[in-house]
Amino acid sequence: MKLNEIADNAGARKIRKRVGRGLGSGLGKTAGRGGKGQTARKGGAKAGFEGGQMPLQRRLPKVGFTSRKSGTTDEVRLHELGRLEAGVIDLEALQKANIVSRNVTQVKVIASGAIDKPVTLKGILVTRGARAAIEAAGGSIEE
Repeated sequence: MKLNEIADNAGARKIRKRVGRGLGSGLGKTAGRGGKGQTARKGGAKAGFEGGQMPLQRRLPKVGFTSRKSGTTDEVRLHELGRLEAGVIDLEALQKANIVSRNVTQVKVIASGAIDKPVTLKGILVTRGARAAIEAAGGSIEE
């Protein structure tokens, strides 16, 4: 091997386009921007602009909404309560066990799964089905 034989692999160094450098370059005159008009200009063609016609994003109806309560409320299932070792379960116990996030201020227990050990809930909302399941397991709910 000689120093003059060393070369990069084919395609390793891509040569950049030099637009607007004469007709012989293939990208002279309009510099690859086509004809005249708004799209040929620098900074032209705003996103979504359709030449004065009502843009698509304004023609279509608004859909859905984001609840402001969604970041501060959460649901807990019955089988998740069964995994906790604490006798009295409150918001702080659920946060320590990483069942709900730290920014949650209100929790509701829903009847999903089963619970077999008695637990005491303090300051936590409960659905009717979940209340029946907790009381059937020998637990209690303190409002």
